Amino acid sequence: MVEKKVKVRNDAGIHCRPASLVMQKALEYPKCSFSVECSKGEADLTSILGLMSLGLEKGEEVKITASGLDDEKACREIAELFAYEFDFPPKK
Repeated sequence: MVEKKVKVRNDAGIHCRPASLVMQKALEYPKCSFSVECSKGEADLTSILGLMSLGLEKGEEVKITASGLDDEKACREIAELFAYEFDFPPKK
C-alpha cells in the first residue's frame, strides 16, 4: 500500500472533467484499489460521483491511497492529476 499527500491546484477544483481523468487513470490499473481522503470524507477513485461528491476545491490537501499491483506508479500518476492545473478550454 502506498499513500501520497497532494494539494489540489486546479482553479476550479476537481469538477467533472478532472474527476473523469482521475477515474480513467485509476481504471488503467485494474489490479489496484484506490481511495482519496480529505477533511470532507473519503471516496473510491473509480467512482466519478464519489470523487465529485467531495467537492474538492483549489488548495485542499488530499491523501491518495493505492494498493495492489504497480501501486507506487499508479499512486504517483494519480497524485500528479490532482496537482495539475487543468484549464478547460486551454489558455492560448
